Amino acid sequence: MGLLEKLFKKKKKEEEIRKTEKTETELETLCGEDTEVYEALYTTILLHPQALSTSMEEAAERGDYGTAGGLALWKGDLQKVKEYFGKKAEQNGKKLKILEIPERAIKKAQEYYTKYPETLSVKTK
Repeated sequence: MGLLEKLFKKKKKEEEIRKTEKTETELETLCGEDTEVYEALYTTILLHPQALSTSMEEAAERGDYGTAGGLALWKGDLQKVKEYFGKKAEQNGKKLKILEIPERAIKKAQEYYTKYPETLSVKTK
């Protein structure tokens, strides 16, 4: 095997290893071993809530309870989180993990927004 073949084989193997390695997101890192909270927030937390051009109430009026619930989560409003995600669950006919542990989810979401403030806005060029 020639030198070039060995180098390309080594590089290809390193690329394969990188592809199989799991990169943790900020949310995964923050939730740590609490997979229940991670599952609750994975599909409900808004990564850039301030970038939305709608209010919680406007989203709810349009029937967009996922966005309304995400904004309630960002604001830390337990009652609205339950209300809006409850309505979303009814719409979809699916149970939502966040409704089982809303207090823990809100607490972790607030930690997320505090620890990663860059997620609160989107920079434009």
